Amino acid sequence: MRGVNRVMLIGNLGKDPDIQFLEGNIGVAKFSLATTETYKDRSGKLISQTEWHTVVLWRGLAELAQKYLHRGSLVYIEGRLKTRSWEDKEGNKKFATEVVGDNLIMLDKRNEGGQGPGFEGMENNPTPGDGDIPDAPDETQGPERLPF
Repeated sequence: MRGVNRVMLIGNLGKDPDIQFLEGNIGVAKFSLATTETYKDRSGKLISQTEWHTVVLWRGLAELAQKYLHRGSLVYIEGRLKTRSWEDKEGNKKFATEVVGDNLIMLDKRNEGGQGPGFEGMENNPTPGDGDIPDAPDETQGPERLPF
């Protein structure tokens, strides 16, 4: 039996996308995405829980992210989970789970605040391998740059 690895998220960017260009001028963008769930507890008090996700976009989607996305942008991301590992300076094994996006829809209103053209949706080709949101988590744990 085959498994399914599919993720769909709607959230706000915690930071501007960080883009790198690898050999062959292949763009890779990385950013944190906040998703917030709000519910009422038993006493009726409104509770908000924010989860942070690391999103990686390749090629055309990476360049699109660099051009049109910024901290606070509201986006829909569809992709798959990928876990990578490395050893830190002390030799401890570390893991990071990321969302490798292959579909991006910008949900910000068109032409609001000079933002991008409001693309309805963009899909990525197969890959090789300021809103009201809380501050993005400190990403100093683990490598700053992608190891591939």
